[in-house]
Amino acid sequence: MPRRASIEGASDVSDETGRATIELRLANSDQLFNTLDPFPFREGDIDVDAERYIVEWAQDLPEDSDIAIVIHLQGAADPGKPRPDLAAAITGWFAAKARAESHALRALFRDGRLAFLIGFAGLSFCLFLSFLLTQRSEGPFARVLQESLVIIGWVVIWRPAEMFLYDWLPLLRRKRLYQRLARAAVTVRMEA
Repeated sequence: MPRRASIEGASDVSDETGRATIELRLANSDQLFNTLDPFPFREGDIDVDAERYIVEWAQDLPEDSDIAIVIHLQGAADPGKPRPDLAAAITGWFAAKARAESHALRALFRDGRLAFLIGFAGLSFCLFLSFLLTQRSEGPFARVLQESLVIIGWVVIWRPAEMFLYDWLPLLRRKRLYQRLARAAVTVRMEA
């Protein structure tokens, strides 16, 4: 299988319109799309390498600036082959990725609520057993068992707490980045 040409480019802090700019240099528009996807148009899949490249550059840009993506196509287009709408393909792809992150965020909070109910029930049960044990037994073995139940109870509630405290942040960060990329002004420049 022939090796695909790599995607080259650069990023500027801003262009003449004040947008942070990501530039891609492609030998042809096919480099932007997944080669296994038979529909390289608006509904086509963006190539994994192209997506990673755009996302990595976008992560380095200032978060408060709009993004412009400039695609430099090196060769002349094949007259017998329809030209895909690269701007719509890129913005549509990242809009779909932003929606997917929104769904993942909602699913995380839904799962977190269920996990919290289960964890709270587990914590309550362990604390209740620990309380019963202290009321009925004395001695070092009872004390070890009591403390073990308290620790197990807190371990049971740890994952729901982690979901609500930390796990949503990367999802929200990716969603915002994809939304910025979905709003990007995409320009295609043909170069000889």
